[in-house]
Amino acid sequence: MENYSIVLLILAILIALSAVADNIRIPYPILLVIAGMTIGFIPSLPAPDLNPEVIFLLFLPPMLYDAAFNISFKDFKININTIANLSISLVFLTVVGIAVVAHYCIPGMSWPVSFVLGAILSATDAVAAMSVTKGLGLPKKTLTILEGESLINDASALIAYRLSIAAVTGAAFVFWKASLDFVILLVGGLLAGLIISRMLAFFLRKVRHNSMVVMSLMLLMPFVTYAIAEEIHVSGVIAVVTLGLTISRYSELVFPEKLKQESKTIWDIIVFLLNGLVFILIGLEFPHVVKNIDPKLVLPYIGYAALISFAALLLRTGRIFIQQVNLQSAFRKGKGRISEHALLDFKNSLVISWSGMRGIVSLAIAIGLPSTLANGMPFPQRDAIVFISVVVVLFTLIGQGLTLPLLIRLLKIEEGPEVPVKVKVKQLKKR
Repeated sequence: MENYSIVLLILAILIALSAVADNIRIPYPILLVIAGMTIGFIPSLPAPDLNPEVIFLLFLPPMLYDAAFNISFKDFKININTIANLSISLVFLTVVGIAVVAHYCIPGMSWPVSFVLGAILSATDAVAAMSVTKGLGLPKKTLTILEGESLINDASALIAYRLSIAAVTGAAFVFWKASLDFVILLVGGLLAGLIISRMLAFFLRKVRHNSMVVMSLMLLMPFVTYAIAEEIHVSGVIAVVTLGLTISRYSELVFPEKLKQESKTIWDIIVFLLNGLVFILIGLEFPHVVKNIDPKLVLPYIGYAALISFAALLLRTGRIFIQQVNLQSAFRKGKGRISEHALLDFKNSLVISWSGMRGIVSLAIAIGLPSTLANGMPFPQRDAIVFISVVVVLFTLIGQGLTLPLLIRLLKIEEGPEVPVKVKVKQLKKR
């Protein structure tokens, strides 16, 4: 009964703070994280029992499905080059970059353990990116890139995490085998999503006049798809994203407008509540993570977390501006089928760089670190990894989340066609 009351209290706080956030013009995820941290310091409050598997199954499928369902497939396809580079190459670059910083800055942190920390913090979070940027008036292309990146990069981060854990346990790393596993996970997830979406489309066609059955199926299938994909050892993330993209295109052709509106209302409520719970849980976890750290090490670890956050931001910014140059060069030379609409300008490149926030996936992976190795020895520096990971999540959510609206206002970014890119490219072509 006590846990039931706590859940009700958290939901009430969630709704109240979301209303307050609209009035004070602060992204509601930031308020929820701060509220969670405040509540977490209440002495009599029990520590939240966050099971990573439950978090992945409960939160990821509906969030990913809703985002993929609502993203424009046409825009996604136009910007696939940028999305792929950010969600795959940038993830692995970030793993290496964070590992280097951690190894040389944190006393006693070995290379394998440093790579574990890098993998945990390598991917931006779909929930954070979409929640913080919502309502800021960003151009559609910018939102598509941010959402598309965060839909796919979880798969890359989870693969990097598995490889780094294997290194800590002493398993041999074979590059070609790791690359093959990566391809199998991605392609397998894609195929699983396509097959399940075709089956779902078949059933939806048969029952499309029964709105209750249709909506029930669409609510259930993201969870089923994720569970099936993970069970057959392919990427559940990619499978759910594929399901959302495919069913979205199918629904536009088959479903009546009334059913679309009813479905959207239900999904909006579900995603709103899950989003809120995610951010409050992130805040709640911090006070309990602090208890496992020697008080003398708290400030140094916070400093390491700040350094890692800065390094990750620098790597992201550099990679995105390199992507901007590469796209313009490819368009100028007519290579790679890069269209004018896929190009990036300075302002939106800067916003995309600043929007790389970490969230529930990093938190769940960190908390899910095994306590012991296969030989029974304690997992090296586990408490330090968890603490630093949580602090980095808080730094990116609160620091970047609070300053992102200000950055957008300073850059005077408005929703609409991005003319500066077109002009710049034309000038380059004349040269």
